[in-house]
Amino acid sequence: MQEPLKLIGNSPAIQILREDIRAAARTDAKVLITGESGVGKEIVSRLIHASGPRSTYTLITVNCAAITETLLESELFGHERGSFTGAYRDRVGVLEMAHRGTVFMDEIGETSPRMQSLLLRFLESGEIQRVGSTRSNGRVDVRVIAATNRDLLSGVAAKTFREDLYYRLNVIHMRVPPVRERAEDLPLLLEHFMDVFAKTYATPRVRFTADAWAALLAHSWPGNVREVRNLIERLTVRGAERDMLVGLPDLPQEIRRMPAPAPAPGALTAAATRQPVADGLFEQIVQGRQSFWTVVYGPFMSRDLTREDLRLLVGMGLHQTSGSYRVLVELFNMPPGDYKRFLNFLRKHQCHMPFQQFRGAVGKVEAGSLERRFVVPA
Repeated sequence: MQEPLKLIGNSPAIQILREDIRAAARTDAKVLITGESGVGKEIVSRLIHASGPRSTYTLITVNCAAITETLLESELFGHERGSFTGAYRDRVGVLEMAHRGTVFMDEIGETSPRMQSLLLRFLESGEIQRVGSTRSNGRVDVRVIAATNRDLLSGVAAKTFREDLYYRLNVIHMRVPPVRERAEDLPLLLEHFMDVFAKTYATPRVRFTADAWAALLAHSWPGNVREVRNLIERLTVRGAERDMLVGLPDLPQEIRRMPAPAPAPGALTAAATRQPVADGLFEQIVQGRQSFWTVVYGPFMSRDLTREDLRLLVGMGLHQTSGSYRVLVELFNMPPGDYKRFLNFLRKHQCHMPFQQFRGAVGKVEAGSLERRFVVPA
């Protein structure tokens, strides 16, 4: 099953990136995409191609780091029969095959000085000369999008990357932020891959205890989106034969080392009894009919309340509403129009919890039926 082509997240950095993609798609200008390994540079290149006038033609990806210099030249420009051992026939290169389309050159920073010279000549003229040919094999109309996880300007200063090639490629520059710089998007990324792999393997969505979920949100994700994706796929495969609830011990060691203060969803009522602060907040809001913004927002922003307090409070509310955030907004005495503001607040501070874990919880309430107020468990 092919994943939908989209950027996951609502953080300011991702919103800016979406705007840059839309702007780049309207032109044929060359694009240089930078960012750490695993952030999704290829997704950005595919979105640029899919959103532009070249979308009806081919997009071909070439990983410059995965091919030797000789083979990379042949891969890009093609070769004539007999030009090297194993060249038994003429071969058209990627740049010709992608005529009127797009070539995405990943890891452009790994190319050799000679290959950089060949690429510069092509970018200046659009002219193709196959390996072993003594003449031009014509010109092609190809948009080039390049990507790298290296600092190319440092490479220019160190004389390992051509300055003229850098400025040829860097007409439009996009930086894809690492996951740690957009932590508010992490719950959306996790839930996206939970959905994707549940459908891929025709199995229930993987579920997490609150302490495991908190550990996921606290992890720095050095492998970025690729690391998130691989972990959720691995956990989905492991739990494919049963309705698996992933706890902290089921997570990789590098994630378990991170703090995970939130309580387990199955023990939310008992945990609330052990947490007088959250219990008191819940009573003020639900029984006292005070607004979440009045009781929680101010003290939380002034650091009088902790993330643990907020997570536990939200968990108690979701337990009562059977996982419905819309009903939770009503339960917490906020107007319906505050729904998005409330979710953004929780995501920004890593206190958003997956609603699926609370489905079927005791104490379910339907929207519009809050005339009968809740009683805080003793």
